[in-house]
Amino acid sequence: MQTKIYWLHALTPLHVGAGAGLGFIDLPVIREKATDWPVVPGSAVKGVLADSLGASAEKREQNALYTAAFGTGGEDNAGAGALVFTDARLVCLPVRSLYGTFAWVTCKLALERLARDLKAAGDTGVPAAAIPVSEKALLATGSKLNGGGESIYLGELDFKNEAPSPPCANDWAIYLKSALFPGDSDWQTAFHWRFTIIPEDSFNFFAETATEVNARIKMDSNRRTVDKEHGALWYEESLPAETVLAGLAWCDRIPNFRQGVTEDQVIGLVKSATLQIGGKATVGRGQARFVAGAAHAAAAGGGR
Repeated sequence: MQTKIYWLHALTPLHVGAGAGLGFIDLPVIREKATDWPVVPGSAVKGVLADSLGASAEKREQNALYTAAFGTGGEDNAGAGALVFTDARLVCLPVRSLYGTFAWVTCKLALERLARDLKAAGDTGVPAAAIPVSEKALLATGSKLNGGGESIYLGELDFKNEAPSPPCANDWAIYLKSALFPGDSDWQTAFHWRFTIIPEDSFNFFAETATEVNARIKMDSNRRTVDKEHGALWYEESLPAETVLAGLAWCDRIPNFRQGVTEDQVIGLVKSATLQIGGKATVGRGQARFVAGAAHAAAAGGGR
């Protein structure tokens, strides 16, 4: 079974909404139940990828590959698609930094879950260095987040720099920058010295408070004033630009009646592109880089 890792790098704030909220945020983003970290559902990723390829319901009937990958509806020729996407889970969250403007922050749990997915996908280049439990921030070699000193200031929190930094921080910075920005040395350098691994509790705090919350209003087109009847004010949440998420894509069993389509052709549709994901597109939300990794044979018993 051929499996690919895919990455989502938000270029503008990303709003994949959960509908109505229970708190003061009227339109929150979708979050995982167990961790409460933001997540982008695999169904959203698959849908916009199909749209970017032009694989509409009408065109699928004329294209055997699109039919096999994304499926068809109806009563006579209905069938599920063979292309499978997991949810895109949070890897790095951008957080304001006193030094370097912002940092790409992650934590031990986020990287361990990512490593599990990568190994399940058959990637043999996953960083092997163990990630220690630390109350300090771990930095990559040459990081500028500490301003040459011992302290790192992220958002409302400050951390001490773990010195010497264990090799895991540098190993993960190298792996992630190569995966996220293939062939772009400038952004690879920027990612490397902005990358940091922080304590899990602090990451949980940022996952809750470092998202963007914007106030929106509806205007009465005739009076040019706030439309009080249909909602004068509401608040919507978005993942900030520069957020990084990752998920898996693979080709499931192709039905026998989809003759002439191979697994390699189906997984080959998962290609790097710029996608529009989620809502609020007319106000600039949802532009994201979709970066497809190399295909690997999935590890036996990978535990996806």
